[in-house]
Parts: sequence; structure tokens; C-alpha cells
Amino acid sequence: MTKHIFVTGGVVSSLGKGLTSAAIGMILERRGFVVSMQKLDPYINVDPGTMSPFQHGEVYVTDDGAETDLDLGHYERFTHARLTKSSNFTTGKIYSQVIARERRGDYLGRTVQVIPHITDAIKEAIHEGVVSPDHRPVDVALTEIGGTVGDIESLPFLEAARQFALEKPRGDVLFVHLTLLPYLRSSGEMKTKPTQQSVALLREIGIQPDILICRTEQPMTREMAQKISLFCNVRAEAVVEERDVEFSIYQVPTDLVQAGLDKLIVERLSLPAGGETRFDDWRAMIEDIRRTTEEVEIAIVGKYVELHDAYKSIYEALSHAGVGNRCKVKLRKVRAEDMLGPNGLALLDGVHGILVPGGFGDRGVEGKILAIRHAREHGVPFFGICLGMQCAVIEYARGVLGLDGAHTLEHSPHSPHPVIAPMEDQRAVSNLGGTMRLGSQPCRIEPGTLAHRLYGATLVHERHRHRFEFNNDYRAAFQGSKLRVSGLNPDRDLVEIVELDGHPFFVGVQFHPEFKSTPLAPHPVFRGFVGAALAHSKNGHRERAREVELA
Repeated sequence: MTKHIFVTGGVVSSLGKGLTSAAIGMILERRGFVVSMQKLDPYINVDPGTMSPFQHGEVYVTDDGAETDLDLGHYERFTHARLTKSSNFTTGKIYSQVIARERRGDYLGRTVQVIPHITDAIKEAIHEGVVSPDHRPVDVALTEIGGTVGDIESLPFLEAARQFALEKPRGDVLFVHLTLLPYLRSSGEMKTKPTQQSVALLREIGIQPDILICRTEQPMTREMAQKISLFCNVRAEAVVEERDVEFSIYQVPTDLVQAGLDKLIVERLSLPAGGETRFDDWRAMIEDIRRTTEEVEIAIVGKYVELHDAYKSIYEALSHAGVGNRCKVKLRKVRAEDMLGPNGLALLDGVHGILVPGGFGDRGVEGKILAIRHAREHGVPFFGICLGMQCAVIEYARGVLGLDGAHTLEHSPHSPHPVIAPMEDQRAVSNLGGTMRLGSQPCRIEPGTLAHRLYGATLVHERHRHRFEFNNDYRAAFQGSKLRVSGLNPDRDLVEIVELDGHPFFVGVQFHPEFKSTPLAPHPVFRGFVGAALAHSKNGHRERAREVELA
């Protein structure tokens, strides 16, 4: 029978519940257990698909096309859990289902209320989230409850979790509460009172946490753990320190094992003890990161660079590629609209690679195009993702093919050369939520191309999130030029990958490869891009100096 772990958070938001949940999932997998992962979000949006990245961070897309919370990215980077549309439920999604049932008459005339109807729907959602990655029974299902204990929005989810635990046999459900021990620099001490109050709020709801994980800057003393134990009614050995990591978030699982969390969970859920938690390859990777001295600098020219979480998976995929190339990746975040300023190109001075990510709306598009032109003309490795690929097509059409006014119909509906246009099935779409081309789609790769060398395969599957696509009416105009189509969707003949012959690395992809990268298996295109940037860091500047001398 599947055991369940609920992860809640208190004191402040952005404590890292998603990262901690992912680390717990990984720890259990490394002990041989099959896990599933799920996130319950208290906001009223049905999903984050229509939310601004400044509001919510990136939208993470699963294979089956769900637009989900970015924490699911942590789940996939740390575990082998299979994530689906059932892996992320929101208040909006739950209420939509309940209201639809009421309209159908499913409740037989009863008054529909938060308890039991909403909480019952949440419990059903928790069961739906128990998804096996390989058809083996799930040993442990982890459910992260978003928000902070004390928020009114998350109360129905916490109440549902309380009821869920009550309905299960004793010892089958574990509550892990993540909290904060703030450090006051003025007095040089950490405070436990916020943690005490957070647990008190949780206990008022009827949930007694079994394990407390305490985020902290400084080491937690034994006396402090005993004090927290006394006031929070949690055994001292179950008060676990999660100190800020030294240099990488990938230290979190090993740090938690060192603190004894793995043995605590196994004991509290009466799971087979087995052997030790094996992290040999993971520790070797962390040691590689620690010892690496070489560094490349990548410019991210995007719309949302002010918020790190807006491009979270891209930044993580670049770090994975750094691990694969035994180098550190330094990020230079460049606002796309700043590229159009009087010193815009100076923002790219000295970078070893330029990445242009996706985005929506016309703000910053011309700045992205200018950055792409700089990469093309100066031999700087370039990687374009989604809108970044589309901007590369626009830049080449204008700058090389002579198609003046080339643009995308998304932002220039009267363009004389709409090289980017909506897909046929998107032209009549009116509702914006959940209606894009979403999820995993096949891509057939042309043999002998850079894409083929990177993937080592002629057929791959990648995740998508877009409405607009390379306009096939202009395929003939590009045919015979150096910007070649190297990847196509075999079912719909849509352009998936473009690359520039004769350039050190110039690749644009319509999909989102960042969603399929992990620390131990960097995505091949990211790995190739960072490898090209590393080569450019060693040779590129000397080559440009030689060009100046010859001139």
C-alpha cells in the first residue's frame, strides 16, 4: 500500500518547499523506493499558463501538455517520478471540477460546501497524483502543499490533508513541515519563535507535524533543537537542520541524508530499512562542481531577467551543461529592451555565448533580434529557444535574405514578409488558457547536421509551448541559404530546428529542451552550446584580435 508524505511550509514563502520535496523524493529513490510527486497550489487560476512570469516564475510543461508550477521542474531534475496533469492541482482547477459536477446534478440537490465537497475533491486529486513511472506500485507519494501555513487560500488543502491522514491507517501518512530559523545579525542569534508560531497554526488546523526541517544560515545547536522539540511537540531527533548550501542546490539531498532525514522517514513510515542511501555518482558530480576552475560567461537576452525564477529551468540546464563540460557557467542577464540603447551592444562585450529564451508580447523582440545579429556576424555561439528561434529566423530573413520588414504575425499583423505565423489550428482560438501547442512532440532530425551530431539520433521527442511557428510558405526562400532546417515534426511538417552552416554554433529550436535536462544527464543541445562557448572563450578572442591585425 502506498505511503504518503505531505510537505507544508511556514513563516515565509519561498523557503524552498519544492526543492526540499524533490530532495526527499530523490533520497527515497536512492533507497530503492518508487515515488510519485505532486504539487497543490492555492491560487484560483486553473493553471499558471496565463500568469506573468513576474508573478509566478516560469511555466513548467509536462510530457502530456500540462502547464504547471515551476516546482515540478525540481521534481523531474531530482527524481524519476512521472509527472502528468494530475501532478499539479490548483484551487481554480478543484473548484472548476466541483462546479461542473454541481451543474450536471451530481450532488443530487445537496448544498455544495467547502467541507465535504471541496475537500473530497482535493482528496481525489491526491489519489490521482499517485502515478508510477514504470507501472510498478508506488511506495511513497509526496504531495507538496503550496503557500504558507496561516494563509486563508491554503486552508482547504490543509484540511483535506488532515482528513486524508485520518482515513488512512496509522503510520501510512507523514507530515513534514519546512520552517525558518531567522538569524538576527544585530544580536548574533537565531530565533525559534516564528517556528513555534507556525507549528501552532498547523496544530490548530489539526495537523501535528512528524518532522520539522529548519532552514537556517547558521548551524543549529543541540539546545535549539531541544527547545523547538519542546514547544512544537516534535521529537528532538526529528528536528532537522537544512542549512543554506555552500555552492549548489544539488547539495541539498546529501545534506539532508547527513542530517539523518532518510532514516527518520523510513522509520516513521515503517518502510523496509534496506541498506544505505547511495549517492556515489551524485557526490562525485558535486565534487566535480566544487573543483571546476574553468568558467564561461553566457548572456541571457530576455524579457524577464529581473526575476531569476522566470527562466529557472534554462539556468539549471546551463549549469548541467557546465557539469558536462567541466566548467562553471556564469550568467550575464541582459534585458532585451536595453539592447536598443546607445550602448546596447556593449552589454554583450566579452561573453562567450548568447542565449535568447522564449517569451510573449512584443516588448524586447527587436533587442533580441539585435543580439542575434551580433552573434551571427561575430561568430559568438548562439542558442535560441522558442521565440528565440523565431527571432533568429526573422533576423536572417531581414539581414541576409533581404526580406525587408520580415516579422512575426504575432507582433506585426501587416508584415510584408510574415516568416513566423500562427499554426492553422491556432487561428480560430479565442480562449488563451491551455490552448497552445503543448507537451511532447516528435522531431525528425536531418542526418549530417549539427543537431544530428548533438543528439546522436534521427528521431527525438521534445516539449512545446507556443502558438506561432516558422511559416512554411517561406521554406523555399530559405532553401539553399546557410540557415538550414535540420529538424521537422514528421506528423505536421512543422519546423522544429534551424542551424547556421559555417558558424561555430548557431542553433534555434522551437521547443523547450530545458525541461528535459538533469544534472547527471545534461540536455545534448545545452551541452553542445556550452561546449562551443568554452571553445570560444579559449580561441574566440584571439581570432578576433587576429582579424583586427589583418584589417
